[in-house]
Amino acid sequence: MSRDCTRRPGFVSAGTAALLALGLFLAASPARAAQTPKPPSNDDCLACHSDPEARRESGSSIAVLPEPFGKSVHGPMSCVDCHVDLAATADFPHKAKLKKVDCASCHEDIPKELRQSVHGRVTAGPDGPDCVSCHGPAHKILPRTDPASMVAKANLPATCGSCHSNPEFLARHKIPFARPVDAYRLSVHGRAVARGSQEAASCSDCHGSHGVLPPQNAASKTNHFKVPETCGSCHKEVAKTYADSVHGQAVARGVMASPVCTDCHGEHALLAPSEPNSLVNPARVSTATCGRCHGDERLAERYNLPKENVPAYQGSYHGLAQRSGRQTVANCASCHGVHNILPSSDPRSTINAANLAKTCGVCHPGAGGRFTIGSIHVRAAGSNEHWVVRSIRLAYLVLIPLTLGLMILHNLIDFFGKLFRGTRRGGDRSEVLRMNLHFRIAHALVIVSFPLLVITGFALKYPEAWWAAPLLWFENGVSFRGVLHRISAVLLILSFAYHVVHLILVPKDRVILRQLWPRLKDATDLIGVLRYNLGRVARRPSFSMFNYAEKAEYWAFMWGTGVMVVSGFILWFNNFSLSHFPTWISDAATAIHFYEAILATFSILVWHFYMVIFDPEVYPMDMAWLTGKASAEHVRHTRPSYYARLIGQAPDVPEPLPAVDEPEPEPRGDPKG
Repeated sequence: MSRDCTRRPGFVSAGTAALLALGLFLAASPARAAQTPKPPSNDDCLACHSDPEARRESGSSIAVLPEPFGKSVHGPMSCVDCHVDLAATADFPHKAKLKKVDCASCHEDIPKELRQSVHGRVTAGPDGPDCVSCHGPAHKILPRTDPASMVAKANLPATCGSCHSNPEFLARHKIPFARPVDAYRLSVHGRAVARGSQEAASCSDCHGSHGVLPPQNAASKTNHFKVPETCGSCHKEVAKTYADSVHGQAVARGVMASPVCTDCHGEHALLAPSEPNSLVNPARVSTATCGRCHGDERLAERYNLPKENVPAYQGSYHGLAQRSGRQTVANCASCHGVHNILPSSDPRSTINAANLAKTCGVCHPGAGGRFTIGSIHVRAAGSNEHWVVRSIRLAYLVLIPLTLGLMILHNLIDFFGKLFRGTRRGGDRSEVLRMNLHFRIAHALVIVSFPLLVITGFALKYPEAWWAAPLLWFENGVSFRGVLHRISAVLLILSFAYHVVHLILVPKDRVILRQLWPRLKDATDLIGVLRYNLGRVARRPSFSMFNYAEKAEYWAFMWGTGVMVVSGFILWFNNFSLSHFPTWISDAATAIHFYEAILATFSILVWHFYMVIFDPEVYPMDMAWLTGKASAEHVRHTRPSYYARLIGQAPDVPEPLPAVDEPEPEPRGDPKG
């Protein structure tokens, strides 16, 4: 009994305790629920933040508009997924400042890329970019496929340009590229992207997105040796062709100076070949692009490149025409290729000896048909110049200064001799016939054609000269200079033909050929005139119809015209020439045409102009070229026997002529023939 009694109270105590504990647990549950607050829903947050006027005490907006947020990439997420400190509070409104959102909690790899990038270097500074700088506010971030996204292809220039178009930012961070974003906008890529193309390259396609590295970094997409791979991600076939070229092979071997895509096409300002400012425009390829490296003496020395190719090209017809602005003339790429440049020893090369006829034949059908095409990059007076061309050049380099020097010396002695002795000018205004209509017509054709030939010809040789500019304005379209030069050549040939036909058909005028034929007396006349002008003798020689100076000029003009016509035809009909003659024939014609033009031009200026304008005895001008008549007094004084025949005082025979010391006969009859 006593045991039972003693046990019952213990049993009752245990049950009571269990019930008590259950009651206490149930009583404590509401309190525990109150201590663990429920995370706020997006609706809870938007209850305040959806107000467009919601602002902090500082005045900055804290509004989160439901519609933009719902369309953003973060729209499906809960506010507390990013604002993690909201999950532990039930206080609304919450404390004024929440922890900064950690994007890395979801985007784990991106912060590491960003820290290693060029942007990561400036993260701690005032210009340090963060996610918002490029992607925009977290509540409005749109997928990059959305046209309104800050990182959409079409919007990247503006996004990157917020820093990289700022001159102060560029200067502050010593970024060497001048206005790279502005240059990109004007490029073929930038314009295509602006038109909505999804294929054209934008900033991140070439530079990367979060892991943008400086070009010096070997892993950078814009590193010199990585550029072909970067561009090749879009231009696959071109990249394959380039990789097999001399440039691509050199880059693969680590040659820093070998060009990659950006060296030839530019970096941000890539333009189409048809645009005048493009580095690969036909008018600029040989100078601004290929010539930049191949014309560099230091690079040529370092890599054992030919030094004379660029100067030789620039001095050739192709180079001169290209410098004039012609885009249809051959440039470096026309012959060597563009991306497929190979050494001439490679059978696939466009400049391999076996392929030259085909390459040149693109512009010159039939080139190399009968003779092997010779050296192309021939430098004037260079070691690779054909011996015939070199001989012609050396001959003219002696002949031109010697001839012009003697002309100038002769004219100076004559000019000052006449000034010293005084010029005979009387009151006799009568005239005698000197040139009939046929001679004047032939001469007029020369007056028109010769100056045009000189100006249009030298405009090709010196295209940068100020006086050549008007002739080259239309060179991109119609070759105005070339057409005018050829028309002038035809006029000169017509003048020559007219003169020959005239002499054939009019026997009485053929007397000039007999009178113009050189004689020993011409040499004695020259010596006599020089002695007279130097004061060594009292009387000067008298002449017949033509003096030694006029004879020399006539036959020099005939010879020069023939030389210019033959050499000009070789150059004019270059396809025929290249098909039937070796290359050195065209090179020889080029040299002859140029040097003969110099000699002819200065001969007219120094010799002919002196005789008809600056000679004190005819100044200001001998008008026979216009009226056909010359001063009777001047003819009587210088050509007494010829004057006597003109007025009928002597028979019309070529000789005899008065001797040097023979007194002048007094004319009779009417001197006004």
